[in-house]
Amino acid sequence: IETMQVRYLMKSRNREKMTIAMFGQKNCDRSGGVEVVVTELSTRMTAMGHNVTCYNRSCHHVCGKKYDEPKISEYKGVHEKYVPTISWKGLSAVSSSFFASLACAFGKYDIVHIHAEGPAAMCWLPKLFGKRVIVTIHGLDHQRAKWGKKASKYIMMGEKSAVKYADEIIVLSKHIQQYFFNTYRRQTRFIPNGVNAPIWKEAVEIKERFGLDQNSYILFLGRIVPEKGIQYLIDAFRNIRTNKKLVIAGGSSDTRAFADKMKEAARSDSRILFTGFVQGRILEELYSNAYLYTLPSDLEGMPLSLLEAMSYGNCCLTSDIDECASVVGDKAILFHRGDTDDLREKLQMLCDHPEIVKKYKGEAEKYILDNYNWSDVVDRTIQLYRGQYDGSNSAVCK
Repeated sequence: IETMQVRYLMKSRNREKMTIAMFGQKNCDRSGGVEVVVTELSTRMTAMGHNVTCYNRSCHHVCGKKYDEPKISEYKGVHEKYVPTISWKGLSAVSSSFFASLACAFGKYDIVHIHAEGPAAMCWLPKLFGKRVIVTIHGLDHQRAKWGKKASKYIMMGEKSAVKYADEIIVLSKHIQQYFFNTYRRQTRFIPNGVNAPIWKEAVEIKERFGLDQNSYILFLGRIVPEKGIQYLIDAFRNIRTNKKLVIAGGSSDTRAFADKMKEAARSDSRILFTGFVQGRILEELYSNAYLYTLPSDLEGMPLSLLEAMSYGNCCLTSDIDECASVVGDKAILFHRGDTDDLREKLQMLCDHPEIVKKYKGEAEKYILDNYNWSDVVDRTIQLYRGQYDGSNSAVCK
């Protein structure tokens, strides 16, 4: 295997275009952060002339059947293939990753790029067949509250498999990079996510569907799962004085019972609105017209919704976990993770002082677009594929 890898690297340095396979995502869409990353990487790499195939799950949309879209064989030049998937909590990722890894092992690919810890449990298989294997750790998934003991154990197996078999591991935060070094003495590459320039939209559809005007609401956007801290947000918001609404936009992911519990907790406050999963124009309108964006997470990899909210020039209020704090710098407001009282005080202060909100709105967009660029992310990833990445943006842990 090592001889095959050396031969590949020697050839790839002289080969302009590569054949790349990706799996670990559900689909190429906006159903989650992993899906956004895979979509951005695959379409941009295809535009550069590389041949990219994405192995997607064949089950229903994670937010429900009503969001299913016709399966396509190609998206912006990217080959879309669908592998057998067992539609059962905890088994979707396991089954789809197994069949995707088989296809990658026997396919004619230069690179197999696996996304997330659980799917990485199968990274040994394409490696056995001489493929160059890259794994992106989008977050420490075994810590997510939605997984039981068996699922967490499997995800940990994926983490260890990546450490043992992956040629390179990409991480999205310095905190996770330090975790891998402290735990396994494994060096990783820090390549953060990017963000696109915003498409500004007036409040048209959100006014018709939800009665929302510009600056009339506080926005949370993400999956309705425990680690996002929605329980703190609802408790804090119910105890502040404001006529603004709290808009919670996103679908559940194997956590319908939790989502139902959150809706029940919010039932007594008519200012709280759940929109369900959003995409397209409605998503753009929500970002464009929010008074404030908030992300009270306990756990993140690198929150794309936070990058996107800031790219739209939003004032952001987020928990002080490293994965959020390191993204926003001094261009957003932090509260202590899990501290409902601190969150409530910060929300009240921002509702009472629109001049502070205006100040942060004026600084957010330029800062985030200057520091997080998808073209730069793709260039560094391609260098890593070729074994030519110098690590200039990837600190070495000691």
